[in-house]
Amino acid sequence: LMGRNGVGKTTLLKTIMGLLPARSGRLTLGDREITRESPFRRARSGVGYSPQGREIFPHLTIHENLLVALDGCRNGDRTIPDEIFELFPVLKEMLTRKGGDLSGGQQQQLAIARALVPRPTMLLLDEPTEGIQPSIIQEIERAIRRLRERGTVGILLVEQYLDFAQRLADAFAVMEKGEVVTRGPISELTPDVIKRHLAV
Repeated sequence: LMGRNGVGKTTLLKTIMGLLPARSGRLTLGDREITRESPFRRARSGVGYSPQGREIFPHLTIHENLLVALDGCRNGDRTIPDEIFELFPVLKEMLTRKGGDLSGGQQQQLAIARALVPRPTMLLLDEPTEGIQPSIIQEIERAIRRLRERGTVGILLVEQYLDFAQRLADAFAVMEKGEVVTRGPISELTPDVIKRHLAV
């Protein structure tokens, strides 16, 4: 999901997560309507969210940040999935470090990992490369690619870094003034579409 700054991308993700009310329409996840469910219930229904700006808990350790997400587990499972540390091995090495002591890139990895702890069926990622050094961007890209290849979670990625998005996405949508104005398979994200809808 792409668009210039201020067009409503983050608002859309917050609405899907239930942090903002939907003005119209309805939201479904699979065959279940979630329009009026709380963010907690949506997490339990299978929606994971890694917000822009990361919003990790700086005074909690990595391990404690991950444990917080267990409340979103649908099946009552109280264990952090091993997959989290396969995707982000750096986190396993630093489980006792405080979130506030991590670099921006490590915090981003923690934010994505925390969203994955409840084993969501839909993962919302809001600009995961924002302000991140290139080496960490590559690690995040590898993790998202592995998730995509496993096919167990759908991913809605809000991203300004066009090359990153094109390497990972199957399809695209572009927003302007709060509405999707064009969408299609990623192969149709041509230079003309980019110039018309995304160029500053």
